[in-house]
Amino acid sequence: MLKIYSTEELIHILNEEREACLNGKRLNLKATPAVGNPVIDCFLKPEGIQKFTAYQNFKATIHDYQRENQVSGIVWREITVKGKTLQFPFVHEQLIALPCDFEQLKASKIKLLEFWDNVTTGMDLYLSINSGKDYRRISIAEVDAIVQRTEWACIWKWEKSSFLEMLLQLGWGQPSEAGDRRGWPQSGSENIHAVKPGQRPIC
Repeated sequence: MLKIYSTEELIHILNEEREACLNGKRLNLKATPAVGNPVIDCFLKPEGIQKFTAYQNFKATIHDYQRENQVSGIVWREITVKGKTLQFPFVHEQLIALPCDFEQLKASKIKLLEFWDNVTTGMDLYLSINSGKDYRRISIAEVDAIVQRTEWACIWKWEKSSFLEMLLQLGWGQPSEAGDRRGWPQSGSENIHAVKPGQRPIC
């Protein structure tokens, strides 16, 4: 009977393969950097493209393995803010979510949003716009409207001395494709930042 690799083992395998690709031990020799403009093409280095595509191809193979063997992409995170702690599932950035993973993400969304409401009370809320290059003040009612049209949520924090910034990612579709709009419109997300009154988001 063939061994089925666990989520943690797949993450370890991907990390090792990424290192091998970055160090030039894996190259996709078929990949050639060409955009069709001779002026730009002469500046593109083949080795960088070959390293990148080698890893992307390997990652796609791992995603196929996940589907074929029903290996979850979920890992668990713990976050503590203002003395309150939450454990929640999220999909590792190098893996994909299976249908059963989406069910788990959807089930945890309510608990995560309750935690967000508790720890961000009285904070200023901002919506990330222009691909994260700018922010716009947003009301709780506007956040609620975004919540209604998204499938899953994830939360992060940045904290030091007198500064606290919370980030609520509200998304749909594959989480691994949601952050950078690669999977748009099937996958995507909106980012809500919470900061202390008078402060601006920096992350």
